[in-house]
Amino acid sequence: MTEAIVPSSGVLLGRARVPGFDHPRVITVRDGIVLDITAKGAATSRDICERADAAAYVKAVKGNAIGSLADILANSEAAKSDASRPSLLSPIDLQAIKASGVTFVVSLLERVIEEQARGDKSRADALRQDILTLVGTNLSDLVPGSPAAMKVKESLIARGVWSQYLEVGIGPDAEIFTKSQPMSSVGWGADVGLHPVSSWNNPEPEVAVVVTSAGQIVGATLGNDVNLRDVEGRSALLLGKAKDNNASASLGPFIRLFDGDFTIETIKNAELALRVEGEDGFVLDGHSNMSQISRTPESLVAATIGRHHQYPDGLVLYLGTMFAPVKDRDGVGKGFTHKIDDVVSISTPSLGTLRNRVRLSTECPPWTYGASHLLRDLAKADLL
Repeated sequence: MTEAIVPSSGVLLGRARVPGFDHPRVITVRDGIVLDITAKGAATSRDICERADAAAYVKAVKGNAIGSLADILANSEAAKSDASRPSLLSPIDLQAIKASGVTFVVSLLERVIEEQARGDKSRADALRQDILTLVGTNLSDLVPGSPAAMKVKESLIARGVWSQYLEVGIGPDAEIFTKSQPMSSVGWGADVGLHPVSSWNNPEPEVAVVVTSAGQIVGATLGNDVNLRDVEGRSALLLGKAKDNNASASLGPFIRLFDGDFTIETIKNAELALRVEGEDGFVLDGHSNMSQISRTPESLVAATIGRHHQYPDGLVLYLGTMFAPVKDRDGVGKGFTHKIDDVVSISTPSLGTLRNRVRLSTECPPWTYGASHLLRDLAKADLL
């Protein structure tokens, strides 16, 4: 079980809630045992990621065993969690939580469909066929911002099908937005939240890279960029409402730090698998390959952080998804949308599996522990 959820090798960095401590503990995994490696000057995920020798430090630092990985994973599922035992949290803390959108051609076309449907999922199937006919080219062959892409843009404008999503999909500028606030993400086993207003929504399985304040990518984790298709489809100006809700940003199970065996090239060739399992017996399987991304992770990071915008505590950046769920769930032509208690699993061998249960954001545990609480608790424990 644990080998499918957590990679059997690599340098892993995470966080856990541990009884007897007011603040989250920084952890790693060795030989199936979870170790608490919290220390002065290295009391947050952010502090360790900022180190020049982050992977070497985590690999060598001494720690205190807090339990087996199998037991802690079992106790991290929201429906079964016992507060008297350790459980996993999101592996990041003070880092900003950013996301990039429309980075794969399939998701690009689905965003155009959302816009044209004005949030009405019943129109999606017919629109999909119309737009595919109108586009008339393989957008995956285009380099965003290139002369060829600009010619396609001119052609689409002339044919009346230009869209703001096509602009960020093949135009010169990437879509970068704030997914959620520092300290607000949830981790493996937690409930993820849908705003109650939504009736057309989906998971977005993604790789998320961990970036230092200097703009260096030092590792990666898995993410679910929970999305409300009907809300964003009504207006792109509702992106904040579509994306940033209680428990709508999931990350984990661990950050895998770059070392000699795990590099940015591993990420660029990662194959992601998605499975949604509903209590109604519905099962949705999907796959996406990072090799088909239209903008490199490095270019997306450069669009996020640089002289134009700084992040003193670093950031985590969702890289986008090519998976667009269109499998009918409740009848022909009705497409996919979540139901309460769906279980979403996102996996790739190099990063493991991120698993969460779907609830309404109003029914998920409220976010009450922020950066100010963490800093006060760390100061009280003499860890700053």
